[in-house]
Amino acid sequence: MARNEFEPDWIHTPPAEGSFRSIFKWGAPDRFKHPNRRLYRLVKETFSLTDDDFQKQSIPLGNEVVEEVPAMKIPLSAVEEIQAAVGEKNVETGPYARVKYASGKTVEEASQLRKRHAEKVADAAVHPRDAMDVEAVLAICNARHIPIHAYSGGSSVTLGHQTPKGGVTLVMSTHMNRVLEINETDQTVTVEPGIFGPDLEQTLNDAPSLFQAENRYTCGHFPQSFEYSTAGGWVVTLGSGQASTYYGDAKDLVISQEYITPAGRIRTHDFPASAAGPDLDSVFLGSEGAFGILVKLKLKIFRYMPENRKYFSFVFPSFDQAVNACREISQAEAGVPSVLRISDAEETDVALKLYGIENTLIDRFMKARGFRPGERCLCIGHTEGEKTHARNVQRSMKKIAKQQGGMYITGYPTRKWEHGRFEDPYMREDLADFGICIDTLETSVKWSNLQQVYREVREYIKSRPQTVCMTHSSHFYPQGTNLYFIFIARFETDAEYTAFQRGVIETIDR
Repeated sequence: MARNEFEPDWIHTPPAEGSFRSIFKWGAPDRFKHPNRRLYRLVKETFSLTDDDFQKQSIPLGNEVVEEVPAMKIPLSAVEEIQAAVGEKNVETGPYARVKYASGKTVEEASQLRKRHAEKVADAAVHPRDAMDVEAVLAICNARHIPIHAYSGGSSVTLGHQTPKGGVTLVMSTHMNRVLEINETDQTVTVEPGIFGPDLEQTLNDAPSLFQAENRYTCGHFPQSFEYSTAGGWVVTLGSGQASTYYGDAKDLVISQEYITPAGRIRTHDFPASAAGPDLDSVFLGSEGAFGILVKLKLKIFRYMPENRKYFSFVFPSFDQAVNACREISQAEAGVPSVLRISDAEETDVALKLYGIENTLIDRFMKARGFRPGERCLCIGHTEGEKTHARNVQRSMKKIAKQQGGMYITGYPTRKWEHGRFEDPYMREDLADFGICIDTLETSVKWSNLQQVYREVREYIKSRPQTVCMTHSSHFYPQGTNLYFIFIARFETDAEYTAFQRGVIETIDR
């Protein structure tokens, strides 16, 4: 904040151990990213608030310790049998664990936890040490007709971690988080499902020193939840990362899988392709534990050459022209960038505030060239791969962007985005503490229906007074892309939020 300018008392201390807030807070307990002064001003202007409204947090903060939860639905004898199989220390039945491992990161769940409401909780959280432990727990639960769920990174925003019928939750990331093998000849890595993104990526980057490999490698999968999601979670939820345009989605990275099911183990073949259908891998991809528990995973890896990366940023006069440019980039057969992202006019205005570009030399230059706030649209990204390839892709993109009325504005905006790309979710709690909700919904679209979906969903969101609606696309294919709709609003009740959020989904589904 500028000197003498009021700054809200954002919370910047870790949540109390065992508290509700420690469950719904995003990311590391001791990491924070507070809204900068530009975003704070925007929030005040949008919702007709003043500094007085930010003198004190206005809703429950969830600092209370988790103590009371519904009674267990499974018999104590079942818990004892599981303890005998996996070790007593690997089975938790305390109130905190039962709530934590049945909670994701949706706005709905966070709102309920702030109010100390915890109803759809697990009966026990089990931390398997290996596939044999998973097999043993599944056998016990199957024989006793006990529901079983899988939990790894805990970053789900689809209510997928809730346990409406209680049961057992397998926490896969506690012990089953190792890299088992890097095969440089086949260019694959074999991992346990609970390995977190940063640990996997660092291991691949350090392959020469850790595995005596000739080259450094990358998995190429970087969802915004990268720091707090796992390889197994990526696959069973059909995740897509920020570099998917080049490396592919999570399903495209899979070579083989191994699952434990009540009927036994299922292993898919680890060949790069097969004409012997049906494709069993596709059956399990995206199944989220419905057919079995993932215990081993073989993935493609790629040579890691960050020194060849070429950053770019463009500004377009309109969202239509930004979309047309990205469609041509996707279909031109000239190679594609690793990261490619376009923001509509409203998101562009907010992004320039977040990145600290508003009122800078770049901003003034854009305005002087006729790219006006409220209309202009930002495109950011970078290329990947061998040096000549990366350079040629950037050259092709500049040509296509110019044809669509775009202007190159250096790679500076992209570098600003990259620096904080995994930190933006930390602001959610800051805003929510003062009754301001930020949420995101995404849908896949074809090029041919993109504008219709964009227009109708945006019209629905903006029909609600004092509501911000930011939209971007960040996963590109020759046949289409995606649309992320981010809304910022104030709701009087949880029911009001739920009705509005479901209305957005229904509009998308038309």
